[in-house]
Amino acid sequence: MPANVQPITSRDNPLVQRLRKLAQDPAAYRKLGEVWLEGDHLCSAYLARGKKAAVAVIADTAWLGEHGLGNGGDPLAYKLTALARQADKVVVLPESIWKGFTGLESPARLGFLVQTPLLGDGLATADVRAGVPTVVLDRVQDAGNVGSILRSASALGVLQVVAMKGTAALWSPKVLRAGMGAHFALHLVEQALPEHLAGLQVPMVATSSHADHELPRAPLPEPCAWVLGHEGQGVGPQIMALCAHTVSIPQPGGEESLNVAAAAAICLYESLRRRCGGI
Repeated sequence: MPANVQPITSRDNPLVQRLRKLAQDPAAYRKLGEVWLEGDHLCSAYLARGKKAAVAVIADTAWLGEHGLGNGGDPLAYKLTALARQADKVVVLPESIWKGFTGLESPARLGFLVQTPLLGDGLATADVRAGVPTVVLDRVQDAGNVGSILRSASALGVLQVVAMKGTAALWSPKVLRAGMGAHFALHLVEQALPEHLAGLQVPMVATSSHADHELPRAPLPEPCAWVLGHEGQGVGPQIMALCAHTVSIPQPGGEESLNVAAAAAICLYESLRRRCGGI
């Protein structure tokens, strides 16, 4: 094998142990300084943003070698091999070992191990970018909701997401899967404290069922920071006190509230509609 391809066959190998921890512990990336991107969709999205993977990990059942031969001409194997070759180093594992750490029901057979953009448990105020469309997540705890919000934010013109302390770990495997590659298009800040929000330098707008204004007639600054709160408790009083406006979403069907990810998509679309000249 070429020098940049390394076969590993032991379950006790340190790399395999790190992968197991990263795949199974939502916050392990903060301690290890690495993020595990599992599956060809996340790997493709990462490369599409012009980023470079240090290590590709691929199952032996998908690795076709340097010449792309064998494996019965499996088109998925060709795709996975081509993605793996774009990393600086390729590690080939038996699929039996892969099944021991994967977070998916069916092994994806490919993943990238990349350096985490976060160091330690918190970030300095300077890491919050000023004057850009932003989403602030106040203790949103469901990983699927957080990933869906990131996906909507990326699609609808938001440039930054600030996750307050108590929000689901942004780079955890479940959030990454739900985000579908949105992470790589956003400036992400997590473990933020209320005092860090001063660095936004844009008005903050909170969603609340007891707001004075309803969408789509509510006043919306441009740009602004949409604040979305805990699934059960909503936005906390300390952060609510920092908000310039509160708005509610009309619900003529009579439901008490919307899922936070659905509410986020509605609010972000309304901002985009107005930005594009909507009435």
